[in-house]
Amino acid sequence: MPKINVKRAYEPVEKTDGTRILVDRLWPRGVSKAKARLHEWAKDAAPSAELRQWFHENPERRFAAFSKKYATELKKNPAAAALRKEIKAAKNPVTLVTAAKDPSHSHVPTLRTYLR
Repeated sequence: MPKINVKRAYEPVEKTDGTRILVDRLWPRGVSKAKARLHEWAKDAAPSAELRQWFHENPERRFAAFSKKYATELKKNPAAAALRKEIKAAKNPVTLVTAAKDPSHSHVPTLRTYLR
């Protein structure tokens, strides 16, 4: 299993990022495709629009419930299963790229756990 890093889309690209995969359903504002230098956009592995909107109504109070609901979505999501298979086969580090202001309080930790 390769190392799985997490990075904001607004941070500079580094050689140590390895394979860069955007894991948000929406494209990051103000970031061009050239600047993002992504290998893939796994938007179908991101939380559903309904779950994302529900979470953003009150993120401080709903984070724990959101993480559980997203984990349930991931288990039923063929795109997430395909992404996990792809990452397990990777030979280089993988960086999950997100536009979240605080990646540690977003969907990314749940996704990262699922991918491992």
